Amino acid sequence: MVIGVSGSGKSTVGAALARRLGVAFEDADHLHPPANIDKMTAGEPLTDDDRYPWLDKVGEWLAAHPDGVMSCSALRRAYRDRLRRYSPSARFLHLRGRPDLIAARLAARSGHFMPATLLQSQLDTLEPLGTDEPGVVIDIDDRDVNAIVDAFLTSAG
Repeated sequence: MVIGVSGSGKSTVGAALARRLGVAFEDADHLHPPANIDKMTAGEPLTDDDRYPWLDKVGEWLAAHPDGVMSCSALRRAYRDRLRRYSPSARFLHLRGRPDLIAARLAARSGHFMPATLLQSQLDTLEPLGTDEPGVVIDIDDRDVNAIVDAFLTSAG
C-alpha cells in the first residue's frame, strides 16, 4: 500500500510498483463516494465519519487482491490499522517529501478534486509509520519514480 499526503506521488508510484510486480493496481481516490469528492472539491477536509466507509471499500479491494497495490492516503495509524484488518499482510510504502515540493506538485496538476488548500490539513493529520508497522518511509525529494520503486523493493527483500 503506497501512502502519503495528496501530491506525494502515491498514484504514480503505486502504478509503477504494480507494473513492476505484475499485479493489480487501484487508486483509493476512485473509491470515494460522491459526497466525499464534493466536500474535498469545496475545500473541506474529510472527517473520520467521512473516511471510515471509504476505508472499508479500500479494505474490501485489498482483501480481494491480496497481492495487489493500492494507493491510499492512510494518514493516521487508526486508518492503517483498519485497512490491515482486511489485509493483515499489507506493507506500507510511505512517500514523504518537503511540503513546498508537494505544494508545487499540487499547484501544477489539473483535473483532480483535491485542492492544494487542503495540503496543510493533511500534513496536520499525518501520523508517521510506527516502528511496529510493516513498511518503509522513502523520501521523494530527490528520487524519480523508478528509484522509489527500487528502494521499496530492496527494503522488502
